[in-house]
Amino acid sequence: MQLPGYPFTPKRFEVRPGIAMSYLDEGPREGEVVVMLHGNPSWSYYWRNLVSGLSDRYRCIVPDHVGMGFSDKPDDGGGLSHPHGKNAPAYDYTLQSRVDDLQALLRHAGIDDATPVTLAVHDWGGMIGFGWALTHAAQVKRLVITNTAAFPLPAAKAMPWQIALGRDSLFGSFIIRAFNAFSGGASYVGIEKKLPADVRRAYVSPYDSWAHRISTVRFMQDIPLSKADRAWSLLEAAGQALPSFADRPAFIGWGLKDFVFDQHFLAGFRAALPNAQVTAFEDAGHYVLEDKTAELVPAIRAFLDANPL
Repeated sequence: MQLPGYPFTPKRFEVRPGIAMSYLDEGPREGEVVVMLHGNPSWSYYWRNLVSGLSDRYRCIVPDHVGMGFSDKPDDGGGLSHPHGKNAPAYDYTLQSRVDDLQALLRHAGIDDATPVTLAVHDWGGMIGFGWALTHAAQVKRLVITNTAAFPLPAAKAMPWQIALGRDSLFGSFIIRAFNAFSGGASYVGIEKKLPADVRRAYVSPYDSWAHRISTVRFMQDIPLSKADRAWSLLEAAGQALPSFADRPAFIGWGLKDFVFDQHFLAGFRAALPNAQVTAFEDAGHYVLEDKTAELVPAIRAFLDANPL
């Protein structure tokens, strides 16, 4: 499979017994650490241009969450789908599992509690990153935020029917797993500037079978909307803590054509982080780093350079 703009060799480690996580670790080991967290249904490929734009100086650590990208794709009841054909224990596809996996990865990479990091987040990566930051706030020295959330659904925002279908409907989950509807659809509707065919294929390539699409469904089913949902308490706590990060440099790059993480979510970040440097694009969608690569990569680089740790 051709992966345009992704000349990297992913590393792997056993994040849980029998389950391997794939991740990028690019740039000088002594460089300032930038942790880039993708969401659903993308993978580390979303961050490829930013990694290329930073890794001469910055150490870029970019996981593929379990079930995504090149990481193993365990099901909920045991069994595993990856090139080596091993069996593995079941995986609990929850926000807390993602936070725990991130902590395990950073420990594996030698990032201890005293190591300053920059969090760069997109989509569910915001909930994962700020969930981790609840217990590691002192480490988080800078923020790079792109079309994401770190707080519950704003009261003024209705849940889009496309997401509700995948979250709450057996039919919705079936079409996602049978036809890769979510990943395939996102590669079209998540952008305003049509992706080249080989780039679109790269985005959807990890999700090439029923078994390999489990995480794209489970991510949606774990979206917390009320106290009855398992991820609610963690998301609520992250939202309450978000304003405490207002004292450190933050860069927000936002595509305003995103039908999920729209102006309501951007307003939430503006309110919590009033000093953030905000660049919002009227002609960009959810995959804002695709639509605005030429603008955002140098802008983020300039932001990091101007705010050294």
